[in-house]
Amino acid sequence: MTVGDEVVGRIDHGLLAYVGAMRGDGPDDVAYVANKLVNLRVFEDDAGKMSRAVADTGGQVLLVPQFTLFGDVRRGRRPSFDDAELPDRARILFDELVEAVSKLGVGVATGRFREEMLVSTAVAGPITILLDSRKVF
Repeated sequence: MTVGDEVVGRIDHGLLAYVGAMRGDGPDDVAYVANKLVNLRVFEDDAGKMSRAVADTGGQVLLVPQFTLFGDVRRGRRPSFDDAELPDRARILFDELVEAVSKLGVGVATGRFREEMLVSTAVAGPITILLDSRKVF
């Protein structure tokens, strides 16, 4: 991942996670997402079954701050970002997520908050998953 000509985040093997903070998100949401990212069994074992987590594979997590995940396009043709957390609070939550994932023993690389980033990826799996902490509380 680059900002301008500078590489700001890179992993070899693991998970790419676009991270958005919604108004009202807090420590419980951060803990939920960190735990899911580290322990979600989405990597294949020797039998081809998805039974290994990034923590089991020695992989890393690339966290990309992305408030536009909360762009609501249900009405009109221009996205509304009213549900996205305010930037100062969102930055705190993003930093807390980086720390929480790291404390769970998985390497973390990040993008830059509020910067235009170019994210390049080589997808080695058939799935994309939405983790929404609001669906569990």
